[in-house]
Amino acid sequence: MIWFVAALIGLAAVAWGFRFAGQAVTGNAPKFRDMPYGVAYGYVLGAAVLAWLVWAYMQGRSDDQAIANKFFFLRIAIEGFIIFAIAAWLFRLLGRSVGTARSKKLFRSMPLTASFGILTILIYAIFAIFAGLIAPYGQEQIIPGVAANIIPGGDPELGGNPDFPLGTDQIGRDILSRLIYGAQNTVGIAFATTVLAFLLGGTLGFLAATLGGWLDQLLSRAVDVLMAIPSLIFALLLMTIASVWAPELGIPLTVFMVVIIAVIDSTRVYRLARAVGQNIVVMDYIEAAKLRGEGLGYLVFKEILPNATAPLLAEFGLRFCFVFLTIAALSFLGVGIQPPLADWGTMVRDLGGFVNFAQFAPMAATAPLLAAGAIALLTVAVNFVVDWMLHKSSGLKE
Repeated sequence: MIWFVAALIGLAAVAWGFRFAGQAVTGNAPKFRDMPYGVAYGYVLGAAVLAWLVWAYMQGRSDDQAIANKFFFLRIAIEGFIIFAIAAWLFRLLGRSVGTARSKKLFRSMPLTASFGILTILIYAIFAIFAGLIAPYGQEQIIPGVAANIIPGGDPELGGNPDFPLGTDQIGRDILSRLIYGAQNTVGIAFATTVLAFLLGGTLGFLAATLGGWLDQLLSRAVDVLMAIPSLIFALLLMTIASVWAPELGIPLTVFMVVIIAVIDSTRVYRLARAVGQNIVVMDYIEAAKLRGEGLGYLVFKEILPNATAPLLAEFGLRFCFVFLTIAALSFLGVGIQPPLADWGTMVRDLGGFVNFAQFAPMAATAPLLAAGAIALLTVAVNFVVDWMLHKSSGLKE
């Protein structure tokens, strides 16, 4: 604790010296003359963190295995960040050179974070759609003659196998294949659930905004009641009940999960659609359409929906993230996507015991982190794209 306080004091002194030196060297230029002390401290702190990351990365590549193990995951994170940043930059560069005039213009105004997000989503979509062609083994296939709990990395000296670069799980299934099929199951089901939530919540929200009256009050109060219950606890309770009904009715539990999560999340979509719709129905062009004798369907789909596309698209990305994480959480708790289907939440639960070996064999501990990393990476990517879409729809300029 003492060294931490001393480091903060030292950085404070360096920040003051940095601002003073900048004023002296540049002849009291406005950039340094008007620089707040907090900004100077931020520059120094950022430089210190960057220097520490470089030092930690070099420690992670040390010949001393004990030291390298301590910084193993940090080294992997730094290398992954650099690789993804380069890939996003190249993807944006390609988008600026190839495509239609509209797509080129879009890529020219696209920040690197949005480029990374779109590239990541495309990769996930490819794996999800073509999982059967890409995966070397089936998602439930127990490979004969292959040991269980093979460590990722493919190094035989550390307990790996070159034929299984990401190792095998506790019953001898290929983790790489299950990760690929997990994209098809987890992401595909989350996308279908989000679409269903938007169809339900968006339709009811626009109807409430357009018709008003008793229908608006009835739907809004029902939504308020559902939103008052914590969504994950409510979903867990309903899924526990559905797990009893599913075998008796002969309906897969996954179908119950899709309907339950869609209904719960449709309440958030309803609130947004109703709020946006109420701002649109008072516009002059809506009144003109009513005077022309246009029906309810025309008003909703031809007038309200096209003018509500931007906020709804942004909300779709956020809802997808929440649905995706909810499905992973339910699967982790054992009531979501059921075996033998591959699911990232279930993989984190089943492989979680490997984390106990992180101090002695870092590669063994990466097994559960692969599925957790896949969940986190897609969530971050979608949020990057949503932030960019919100920025564009707001009309703000760089």
